[in-house]
Amino acid sequence: MILEKIQKENDIKELNPEELEILSKEIREFLVEKISKTGGHLASNLGVVELTMALHLVFSLPEDKLIWDVGHQAYTHKLLTGRQAGFDDLRKYGGMSGFPKRKESDCDAFDTGHSSTSISAGMGYVAARDILGESHSVVSVIGDGAMTGGMAYEALNNAARLKSNFIIVLNDNNMSISENVGGMSQYLNGLRTAQAYTGLKRGVEDTLLKIPVQGEKILHQMKKTKSGIKQLVVPGMFFEDMGITYLGPVDGHDVRKLCKILNEAKRVNHAVLVHVLTKKGKGYKPAEENPSRFHGTGPFKVETGESKGTAQKDSYTDVFSKVLCDAARQDNKITAITAAMADGTGLSRFQKYFPERFFDVGIAEEHALTFAAGLAAGGMKPVVALYSSFLQRAYDQAIHDICLQKLPVVLAVDRGGLVGSDGETHQGLFDLSFLSTIPNMTVMSPKNRWEMADMVRFAVDFEYPIALRYPRGDAYEGLKEFRTPIAYGKSEVLYEEEDIVIFFAGHMAALAEEVRTELKDIGYSCSLVNARFIKPLDTEILEKMVRDHTLFVTIEENVLTGGYGEQVLTYMSRAYLDAHVLNIGIPDDYIEHGSVDVLRCEVGLDCKTVTKRIITEYITIRNRKA
Repeated sequence: MILEKIQKENDIKELNPEELEILSKEIREFLVEKISKTGGHLASNLGVVELTMALHLVFSLPEDKLIWDVGHQAYTHKLLTGRQAGFDDLRKYGGMSGFPKRKESDCDAFDTGHSSTSISAGMGYVAARDILGESHSVVSVIGDGAMTGGMAYEALNNAARLKSNFIIVLNDNNMSISENVGGMSQYLNGLRTAQAYTGLKRGVEDTLLKIPVQGEKILHQMKKTKSGIKQLVVPGMFFEDMGITYLGPVDGHDVRKLCKILNEAKRVNHAVLVHVLTKKGKGYKPAEENPSRFHGTGPFKVETGESKGTAQKDSYTDVFSKVLCDAARQDNKITAITAAMADGTGLSRFQKYFPERFFDVGIAEEHALTFAAGLAAGGMKPVVALYSSFLQRAYDQAIHDICLQKLPVVLAVDRGGLVGSDGETHQGLFDLSFLSTIPNMTVMSPKNRWEMADMVRFAVDFEYPIALRYPRGDAYEGLKEFRTPIAYGKSEVLYEEEDIVIFFAGHMAALAEEVRTELKDIGYSCSLVNARFIKPLDTEILEKMVRDHTLFVTIEENVLTGGYGEQVLTYMSRAYLDAHVLNIGIPDDYIEHGSVDVLRCEVGLDCKTVTKRIITEYITIRNRKA
């Protein structure tokens, strides 16, 4: 196998053209085989095989800096830098990350996981290079989907001022996760059809030169003016007018052509954008036909592309989607907004039934929230569905545009808590903390599927800003017998005894119930309270429970700093309530990739560890009082 010759970075430079062609096929076969077993990002990686090969042929790593936007298309890059063995444990705890990681390899120039960052990071590398008097190349790869994010344009605007080489590779496959939307997508669609520009230009010039006497003058004048032939038909004038040289479009699956244009780009003494056309999922028919399905996939059957997983129960996302659509049938003011994640957030169902009230704004979370604020100010009831880790990018808009004006916007915070294999950049561990700091914001989280449905209905009828936070995965079906009506700011007491009381936030219901059962079996008396509302804090229940309980335990899948537990602890202290508080949650750290069950054990959110901590704490308190 040719792939076996690649043991470290730059080994690809030793291959001849025939071997390179074989290598591209072997890489695709390798990726399909490995990802079919481990799961991961498939379609995006299959689309950039030749592009990655060309980048490694033209540039020398790690001296030259290669920065991947989002990073879910860097699998071939990992293969070409000697990490073939790592694919057996891809995205598993302790194994290789599915994204570039500086700690994993010197060839990974920048950690990524969120969109539209690579040009900004590349600009930083270029500035550092120039200040230090170095001469290596800096290349930022960005997808056309990521070009719907405003941060990319902030960076492009800055890049236009450069007086030294900086290469931006625009990987254009007409897809992000969902199909691209908006003006930039339409613009790039136009560029794809403009590949005949060079021939057209030459033909026009030849025709003009045939005109006696005046032909040459006309051609000269056209070249001088911005309204000339280049402005009329050249692809990439948007970038050219910014001061960024545009090269392309070029076939992203032709290594020879890619190498030629990248070498041209190296000779430009300012910012240059290379427009590369690729096909997402190329080389594996199921992924070509359904790139969204194979964007991030679990294990699957190679022969058919069918999932190896068992039939899934309704997830929290499914419940959200179904109930929101039901509510929208009754209320034509309900609108839904997504940031290029219609499938992932469950809003594709809403889009199907209510297309005129559905808005995909592209990868632009900041715009999504302010757009929602405008909708709300205009009399609508907007629901913005975002992953927790992506909502972080719109913190200012939540403060300034929504909550300051007390506008009735619903934030559907999907993937709250540990999400597993995507790792540090995608764990939703901060939302309870940062949302709770915002005045006028209400934050709630459901214990099971039925409470999830009730909370969706409560949220869309609420007259002020509200966030509904829920996890990835199957909706919990336990505690079904407890379904008291939702009252604003009030917790739900499930079991009331004495001595120990456990307060849990949202989907920690299953763990809390299991821990209580363990404590009861050992002989401890234990109450159980469903917080329901993280903000406002139910201080009435705290003051009531302090009468019969000496140990208050809070359990949440959120960082402890600023989370639900710290709010309980702060109130108990300020109100001089005589009880000890034990906060259990995520430590002040980033949590790496791995299965959720494994990660919970690692951070101490498993039944055995929590039960032991509670018993130890309770015995310590009792001994002190004795």
